Order: sequence, then C-alpha cells, then structure tokens
Amino acid sequence: MSQLLSNNTITLRPLEPTDLDTLYNWENDSALWAVSDTTAPYSRKALWDYLEAYTGDIYAQRQLRLMITLTDDGTPAGTIDFLNFDPLNNRAELGLFIAAEHRGKGLGRQALERLTAYAREHLGLRQLYVFIALDNTVCLNMFEDFGYRRVGVIQSWIKRGNIYRDVALLQMIL
Repeated sequence: MSQLLSNNTITLRPLEPTDLDTLYNWENDSALWAVSDTTAPYSRKALWDYLEAYTGDIYAQRQLRLMITLTDDGTPAGTIDFLNFDPLNNRAELGLFIAAEHRGKGLGRQALERLTAYAREHLGLRQLYVFIALDNTVCLNMFEDFGYRRVGVIQSWIKRGNIYRDVALLQMIL
C-alpha cells in the first residue's frame, strides 16, 4: 500500500465487497444519523449495489471513500471520504467516521494526516473543507488543532428532531 495512505498504525484502503457487513452496521446505527444526514436505514442490497458500482475514480464519481483499517491486522476502524470533489477549483469536502470502539486513540487525526498528504501530493488539491455542528466539540477541536480554520458559521443548517443546529464551516488551504 502507498506510503501516502499508510503508516505504522492505520491504512487507508479502497472499499471491498467484504466490507458489506461492516458498512451495514455503521450506516444503520441510528445514533450516527445526526451527523451523517442519513434519514432511513440502508438495505444490504442498496449497500451491495453501492459497493459493486463504486470505482474509486474521484474524477468520475466526484467522491473517494476509503476504509480506515488497523495496519497490523486489517481491522476496519472507520471511513474517510472526499465528497463534492470539484476538479475545476481543486477542492473537496471531507467526511470522517471513526467507529465507537476506536475513538480516542488518535486514529481520526492519523487518517486526516494521510488523506491530506494524498490530497496535496497525489491529487494536487488546493483546499479541503468540512461542515461540523457547533455542538460536536471533539470533532471541531480535532480539525482546528490539525490546522483547519473556522471561516464561518451557518445558522440553522441541520435539523435534528425538531431543533435546528448551527454548523461551522472549516477550511484548510493546502
């Protein structure tokens, strides 16, 4: 695996058909829907179709989703994504998920380091950005500590139950 996408602790690898059960469990955890914009459960068939059609070609699909695995044994620990890839302006939105049992171990930051290096050195991106709910202080702190700058707050951007929440827009110029 490319050194851009791996270190001694984690490896970022393409999605595989064997990830179906893991993705099914993660995508259908309703506790996570508040941060993922998911509104309904995914069927195994829908996820299988996604995996089967997924090429990993960021230019064709405007997305690149990678599995975060532990380097020593390949255990899936989360996912990291480029979304809304814009090759004209050399930018992409970033999405990051770390499974509950792997949180607090620095894996998110390491995945962010690897994907940022990939964005800069391989894809030639100029900027990355994220939207993070203001009440998600752990995530906000991680991105700000990594060097993302808060460039704005969008009011009432996401609805959770009957409450609208503000989100911060954070940006990193590479």
